[in-house]
Amino acid sequence: QVQLVESGGRLVQAGDSLRLSCVVSGRTFSNINMGWFRQAPGKEREFVAAISWSGGNTDYTNSVKGRFTISRDNAKNTVYLQMNSLKPEDTAVYYCAADRAPFSVDRASSYSRSYDYWGQGTQVTVSS
Repeated sequence: QVQLVESGGRLVQAGDSLRLSCVVSGRTFSNINMGWFRQAPGKEREFVAAISWSGGNTDYTNSVKGRFTISRDNAKNTVYLQMNSLKPEDTAVYYCAADRAPFSVDRASSYSRSYDYWGQGTQVTVSS
């Protein structure tokens, strides 16, 4: 059973930076493509960023390009989301997710249906 545990969310001011972490257990992390999604109150869950198992492929939603960076440390079984220049519209619960694709597929998918394991989420609140 794959488990994902996010951390790092908190209340910050607009313009601040924050780094989210997601620790993965129960599966060989270095073989897993990973993603970050978020859900704001009253809105549907949306894609934020993704990184392939090799780290060679990344993808971002347009609204965070140039501000957010996804990375991974396979030695620590951890995927990170560095968030800079935060805006109030970034306020949401952030979820990390593990891709269902086999090791042979090195991808950074923006589709939630690509992911079959999800963390419990961490709240990020950006005040104006």
